[in-house]
Amino acid sequence: MSMTVNLNEKVAAVTGGGGVLCSLMAKALAANGAKVAVLDLRQEAAQAVADEINTAGGTAIGLTCNVLEKESLMEARTAITTALGPVDILINGAGGNRPEATTSVEFHEPELNIEDDTIKTFFDLDPNAVDFTFKLNFLGTLLPTQVFARNMAKAGSGVIINISSMNAFTPLTKIPAYSGAKAAISNFTQWLAVHFSHTGIRVNALAPGFFLTDQNRSLLTNEDGSPTARGGKIVSQTPMGRYGDPEELIGTLLWLASDDASGFVTGTVIPVDGGFSAYSGV
Repeated sequence: MSMTVNLNEKVAAVTGGGGVLCSLMAKALAANGAKVAVLDLRQEAAQAVADEINTAGGTAIGLTCNVLEKESLMEARTAITTALGPVDILINGAGGNRPEATTSVEFHEPELNIEDDTIKTFFDLDPNAVDFTFKLNFLGTLLPTQVFARNMAKAGSGVIINISSMNAFTPLTKIPAYSGAKAAISNFTQWLAVHFSHTGIRVNALAPGFFLTDQNRSLLTNEDGSPTARGGKIVSQTPMGRYGDPEELIGTLLWLASDDASGFVTGTVIPVDGGFSAYSGV
């Protein structure tokens, strides 16, 4: 890893830490000296990442945690404080979408038969799935922040990094619930930054462009590795002409995590997107 910062003596908690991008973030924080708590709904996924960190000479624990249950978060906080100390850095990485909150068509064409059960239109979106998507992304960021920022506010310092998305700038077709939820994350990041500005807590967000992960791989690539129609469209709208390498998120993450490097940076949503958010398509 080319960029290094000094996170010695810092304790970091990473929600969604068993996933492709957040596991990499957890490992990067540990490689720069932080003691890391990897939190995930799946204990085995969290533990696998913690084991990798420990094997590499870092310090980590893996914990089961449900970001939608405050009691689960409080139990995690107790376990982290006992094993590692109070959390200084919170990465709110847990998030996701539900297929039932996604349309199968990009545009509602006049000739579309909305009674056709093989097509999922806007009118077929499941309100429960929309509700869950908002909860997972927005409440799943708000609740961990309530639980872990409490000690930060008392200590007079701390770093919170949320995960926004390209969807927050301009919504992508098919995924209205996820786009709206990520827009809420960007807005909440700004709100939190102002709210905590007198406490020494800095709050920023990463807005990743398109990185291949377990969650989106089947949507963006065919089994032979060639792009799907949607994947091809994304690459064509990314001026750098490719997907991001997950490692390319790490420099921005470490910069935001370090008070020495970004001590006057708060309330920002930083795209790491190969130019996607800047491109009009023309």
